[in-house]
Amino acid sequence: MHNSDTHHEEKLVAKELQTPTDLAGAAVVEISAALRGLLADVFALYLKTKNFHWHMSGRHFRDYHLLLDEHSEQIFAMTDDIAERARKIGGTTLRSIGDIARHQSLEDNNDAFVAPCKMIEELLADNQHLVRSMRSVHELCDRHSDFATASFIETWIDQTERRTWFLFEIAQDH
Repeated sequence: MHNSDTHHEEKLVAKELQTPTDLAGAAVVEISAALRGLLADVFALYLKTKNFHWHMSGRHFRDYHLLLDEHSEQIFAMTDDIAERARKIGGTTLRSIGDIARHQSLEDNNDAFVAPCKMIEELLADNQHLVRSMRSVHELCDRHSDFATASFIETWIDQTERRTWFLFEIAQDH
């Protein structure tokens, strides 16, 4: 985050939204910014996973369709916790689809048709990217002694690694 972005973020937190915390002001700004980026990627991955779930085809349709539905439910379940962590520490979170687009680092997929094997490969890569992002946010939380956010992230890393494992095993068949 650039210094001007940090200063801009501090001005965006309305007095009424400044939740009391023992974290330093800079920690709140840095962690909530990192959580916004993480949340944007989680929403992007959720929508892509649902997109692939809805547009699955082929001989493994039922298995992949059900797996991606399970994955999307797990991914969506993270969203509220991520946003509420940012608010609990006195920061702000995403406000719109446009806000998600401005903060996401995962690529969207708007193709009219994606072969099932390509869907699996893309979701595998995206989940691996998400784990790397989570580890980075965890390191930031460690530097600022934000143990509660770090604890949530540890659970999300485990869930994302499980999704990665399943997708990896499926990709081996292609």
